[in-house]
Amino acid sequence: MEKLEAALAKAREMRRAALGAPEVVREKVTPAGAPSIDAWTSLPEVTLTPGKALRHRITALAGNKDATPYDMLRSRTIRLMKEKGWTRLAITSPGAACGKTTVALNLALSLSRQKDLKVMLIDLDLRRPSLHRAFGHLPGRSMHEVLDGSAAFEDVAVRMGDNLVLAMNSTAASHPAELLQSVGTREVLDVIERRWQPDIMLFDMSPMLATDDNVGFLANVDCALLIAAAESTTLSNIDLCEKELAQLTNVLGVVLNKCRYPDDSVGYSYGGYT
Repeated sequence: MEKLEAALAKAREMRRAALGAPEVVREKVTPAGAPSIDAWTSLPEVTLTPGKALRHRITALAGNKDATPYDMLRSRTIRLMKEKGWTRLAITSPGAACGKTTVALNLALSLSRQKDLKVMLIDLDLRRPSLHRAFGHLPGRSMHEVLDGSAAFEDVAVRMGDNLVLAMNSTAASHPAELLQSVGTREVLDVIERRWQPDIMLFDMSPMLATDDNVGFLANVDCALLIAAAESTTLSNIDLCEKELAQLTNVLGVVLNKCRYPDDSVGYSYGGYT
């Protein structure tokens, strides 16, 4: 365990060195070339209508009682990440159809209702990208093109409001594992963080048991959430994935999704039915 913690600490120090300043300094000083809030608002704006949100099970948009499970997850996420000085959170699941993309988008929307936070949600499920479908927006360029250097982040990024930026994919990547594990991807993400200075970066990743995409990538994040589906994800798969995540990054927690609760107790769960 001590060796693992030392390796994780070394990986974080390498990332901070690549950013060009210690973490505490990056919080207080805007690096040369970093955009102001006007640069965020200059990105193309997209909207999510209540009807579209309902079709895609996006309940955190308005901040009413239906958003409570995600607001609870938001508050715990902010507290834990601030305590540790973390900024990058990966969201994954043991297998497909656990609702990780829905949770990621709802969490991003809940976070963005904190107007003092600048939030980015980036689709890195490069085999079966679905964030664009969940949001209801088909981008002209894809995030995997940003990672391979054939497109600029500004060509892909869109915003919702003034403090939420989304970077999505319209197509799958040709060689996702190799791309995600490359030095180039790490450098691109470092440049995005250095220039745009988000408070929290969320990454929608591929499922743990389906591919090796996460193995070489998760050293680039500070922590990860594991999304399990009630009545379909087995306890053995949750245990296996949690142990593997712990070897790759810090485990922020496990969210049990797709739980059917009566209305009077939905506030006590993270899931709701998504």
